Amino acid sequence: MARTKEFDKEQALNVAIGVFREHGFEGTSTDMLVRAMQIGRQSLYDTFGDKWKLYCLAVERYSAGETDAHIAMLRGEPRALDGIRAMMERVVENAGQACLGVNSICEFGQSRPDLSTLHRTADLRLRRVACDRIMEAQAAGDVDTSLSAEAAADFLFASIAGIRIAARGGADLTHLQSLGRLALRAIM
Repeated sequence: MARTKEFDKEQALNVAIGVFREHGFEGTSTDMLVRAMQIGRQSLYDTFGDKWKLYCLAVERYSAGETDAHIAMLRGEPRALDGIRAMMERVVENAGQACLGVNSICEFGQSRPDLSTLHRTADLRLRRVACDRIMEAQAAGDVDTSLSAEAAADFLFASIAGIRIAARGGADLTHLQSLGRLALRAIM
């Protein structure tokens, strides 16, 4: 008779996200994962497949959660510019924690189509909301109307990646706040 799994799959996946955030795919061994997740190697394979499949599940969950959080910030304020500002402030506040999305793009670029699809899906969801809020801010006179909403969103997302990389490189909160303010000022 087969034993039933004695661990919480969702919790184990969340732990794997933390390991991958800190060490990346290549820097994470299967041994590191099973120790952190507190499961056996066979349970990892039976439940999640191989390390790559677990990584993709981790990136997918992490990206969905981050996208949801960004969208909540963007939509969380009546004034569009305040929603954009709230999203940037959230990024700065959390920049000290490694970003699995940015890290996976840095590690793999476009070399893995399955991973690229995950990133593109999250990006499209966020981009639609960001562009809508940028257009609202333009209509209110808060964002430069000579910029396309798409170009402004591209710049903000590049700035978000830069802020996260700067934090990973040791930038302090004051420096990160300055980068966030400058990003906002650039589109105003």
